[in-house]
Amino acid sequence: MNFPTRLVEEAVSQISKLPGIGKKTAMRLALHLLKSDESATVDLASSLVNLRTKTLYCKECGHISEEETCHICQSKKRDRSVICVVEDSRDVMAIEDTLQFQGLYHVLGGIISPMAGTGPDELNIESLMQRAAGGEIKEVILALSPNMEGDTTAFYLSKKLLPLGLKISTIARGVPVGGELEYTDALTLGRSIQTRIPYS
Repeated sequence: MNFPTRLVEEAVSQISKLPGIGKKTAMRLALHLLKSDESATVDLASSLVNLRTKTLYCKECGHISEEETCHICQSKKRDRSVICVVEDSRDVMAIEDTLQFQGLYHVLGGIISPMAGTGPDELNIESLMQRAAGGEIKEVILALSPNMEGDTTAFYLSKKLLPLGLKISTIARGVPVGGELEYTDALTLGRSIQTRIPYS
């Protein structure tokens, strides 16, 4: 790619490091910022610096926060007897968007993946065990992606949690609402049949 200046090249190089952004998109964004008001670019840069330097992770659950304890863990309205275990903060946000869950969360910070070199010691599992053993928790929901790594992590966690005598559940898996059976993959359809529920 032919860059008009070294400054543009540096900007494109940095922007293209973001996930899902190639060199052409990075060039478009850099040129857009160059044409915009200087204050817009300064505001963007300032918000990114603040994001990086002022973001904390909740000491209770590991979710993104501006304070030591996130707003979910601070809330008096949450059901403190249920913890939903997720891979990362994106999952917390997705579940919160449903408005269907009123318990607490625990962010693992990843999932067990031998291929990626991620083992149990790299995840926030010890803090989960401490919370689960505290006496207040009655149920742990394992809300992990239904893939090999997610299933491996769920199996590992269930084995560790089982001796505590808690109810351990997992999110339902099956045919999506509005989906056509003929286009559903065999594994999903099979699990839907196996985990069927009473019709009411």
